Amino acid sequence: MGTPFKDPNIEKIFNAYPAPVREKLLALRELIFSAGERAEGAGVIQETLKWGQPSYVTVRPKSGSTIRIDATGDAPFDYAAYFICTTTLVEEFRELYPNDFTFKANRTLLFKSNDEVPEEALSHCLSIALTYHSRKLRKAI
Repeated sequence: MGTPFKDPNIEKIFNAYPAPVREKLLALRELIFSAGERAEGAGVIQETLKWGQPSYVTVRPKSGSTIRIDATGDAPFDYAAYFICTTTLVEEFRELYPNDFTFKANRTLLFKSNDEVPEEALSHCLSIALTYHSRKLRKAI
């Protein structure tokens, strides 16, 4: 079943996706929650809607950067994870995993419906995003 929805509006968003992309996005959602649980210092992950898209942000402590997920509309059943473009996150992901993902500009990891998702690499990227601010603070000290 996965992580239960706390907000019925978010559940409605997921239920509105066509089944193939819904399955992919639900799997990505679970990966975000599990990455948050494993990422040291990530804290509590809150699921919310931002720009009408399911979004995940750390609330206690505010250790990370927001992750949004959605279908792309570029092709049937393609989907993406979006990161705040003013961060260095996608640049970091490119350096760590140059051949594992399709990147778009400085904000997006794109997934084709038939892609074999490199879960370990993606989980690591999600952990990096969920600890972005706390990692920056540690570097500054």
